[in-house]
This record gives sequence, C-alpha cells and structure tokens, in this order.
Amino acid sequence: MKACAPLTALAGVLFALASQAWAGEKDEKEPSIILEMGGSGEWGLQRGSMPGFGPEIGFEYDMHWLEIEAATSPKVSHGQAEIGTDFLLKKPFEISERWEFLIGGGPEWVHKTSESPKDSLAAEAALEFVYAPFDNENIRVYAEPTYSYDFGKGHEQSLGFTAGLLIKLR
Repeated sequence: MKACAPLTALAGVLFALASQAWAGEKDEKEPSIILEMGGSGEWGLQRGSMPGFGPEIGFEYDMHWLEIEAATSPKVSHGQAEIGTDFLLKKPFEISERWEFLIGGGPEWVHKTSESPKDSLAAEAALEFVYAPFDNENIRVYAEPTYSYDFGKGHEQSLGFTAGLLIKLR
C-alpha cells in the first residue's frame, strides 16, 4: 500500500489547487463532490487474457470546467484478483440539459495478487456518458468505456467498461 501514498498526496495537492483556482472565478455554480458507485469489467487485449469483473467506488470533484476523479475497482477472474486505483482528469461537454459527455485520462496504480512484481503503473484514457433521468440533478447514471496501458511486466493493454450511479453529496 506504500505505492499508493504518492498518488494520494498528488490527489490532495491537485484538489487544493483546483479549489484555489475555482475560488478566483465569478461563476454562480459551486463545485460538487460526487460519489461514484458501479460495476466494472475489464478485458485484456493479449492472447489468453481472462476478463475480470467487480465493483467500483470513487469520488469526483466537479468544477463544471474540469472534473477530477479518484476511483478504485477490485476485479476477480478465475481465482486471481487485481485492484486498480485511478486518478483521472476529465473535460466535460454538455450535450443537452440531461446529457453530458466527458473525455479524459490519467495514471492508474495496479496491484495484482498472483504475479511478481505485484504493483505497476498504468495510463488510462476514458470516455464518460452521463444521463440525468430525473429533474433533480443529485442522482445521475453513467457509462464509461476505458483503455489502459500497463507500464509493468508484459505491458498489458485492456479495454474496460464501468456503469453505475453518480450521487451528488455537495
């Protein structure tokens, strides 16, 4: 878990900088903190790779012009487990009053239980589609396809998909 400390520190610094940048703006809308909960799957692009599935939980800091996301997802496949923790920056684009599209990317820390070395750094690119089915914007649904490139042993590449709920906390 010591490998996660630099990512946590980086997340804290970026949250602080983002808060200061927002404080200087004269925008009417306040930034939001959003809880992200869903299910995810990941399919390796290498021959013989087995798909992995599991829950995902994370938090988003939505400043309306930039979204900062930190999420973790343990995935299980045939007795093997992998925990991915990502830190993504996303640019939102409002399509309509109820639809939003985001594009972004960032680093991902990957911990595997069955291989050595167990920890590696990866890069992740994501597209996110958000729909607000209710007039109340506090609950929305999302779908997020991703592409990951692991810089560790084997340079694994994978496609992922996550879907779930976004719940506005503030």
